[in-house]
Amino acid sequence: MAGNATARETLFALREQIARLEGKSLPALAAAEQEDAAVDPAAWKAGNNRLRLPLGIADMDAALDGGLPLDGLTEIRSALMLDAGAASGFVLALAAYLKARETSGAPVLWIGDIVSTQEAGAPYAVGFKQFGLRPRDILYASPRKLEEALWLAETAVASGALAATILEIRGNLRQFGLTESRRLCLRAKAAGRPLFLLRHAGGEEASSASFRLSVEPAPACGRRLSDGSLLGGSIGHPVFRLILEKSRNPAPLSFLLEWNPRDRQFSLDREAGEASSSRNPPTHPGARLPASANRQDRPSAVGTVVAFERAS
Repeated sequence: MAGNATARETLFALREQIARLEGKSLPALAAAEQEDAAVDPAAWKAGNNRLRLPLGIADMDAALDGGLPLDGLTEIRSALMLDAGAASGFVLALAAYLKARETSGAPVLWIGDIVSTQEAGAPYAVGFKQFGLRPRDILYASPRKLEEALWLAETAVASGALAATILEIRGNLRQFGLTESRRLCLRAKAAGRPLFLLRHAGGEEASSASFRLSVEPAPACGRRLSDGSLLGGSIGHPVFRLILEKSRNPAPLSFLLEWNPRDRQFSLDREAGEASSSRNPPTHPGARLPASANRQDRPSAVGTVVAFERAS
């Protein structure tokens, strides 16, 4: 199985290189898969949907060709470091969603390089319950070097003993490019296990990931009562604004997904709509306090105090 996957990836890489040399707009990988679909549509569809994780949302599953691959690499990134919490939360939601649908009881391995840990912090075991996970469901490793993190990710995926592997990095690193992502993708395909690449404060770049999702925080609705009404002033389930940047679709697609940790289920957050966030303020935000002008921004420094004897 590993040999077939390696040979297929090598063939796809050669086709991509030829397409670039010939100046073709259609990637060779997509062209090759279109050829396979044209030859035998039924077999291609059955093989393409065999190892998929559908999210239960028709529009998004259609955009993902049936769901996220369970035998491949999926990239989840945040544009800014301040969105690291949203990206990490979405990955935890995916892990809980996957754990609810597999029966092996295998844990999920989270690999965080030291730079990401210093910036975003390490996962908090008690907080896993807020996403529908138990502390024993997550194994955490923090290698000191990126090379060690990549080796651990390849070894963990190739072992096939884990429900999923999460590799957390920061930014667009020179030591992690197309070659490294292709190697990870090959390991995932050979083992039939999912690998999630969590990239904080990173931009779009060439990758072997089947899909790339950009994650931003979104405002949550209120908590629902037993009669279906919303409790005013409360904060409900977490909501993520997802942008499907890399897929077969000709243009990026945007979704607002709400995660229910009790039922461990995703749903479209229709009530939040395109509500305001830090990047999309409302049209009429109301009065704001003016910026201070011609005033000191901090108290003046205290000088040295000398005690003098009283004159009288």
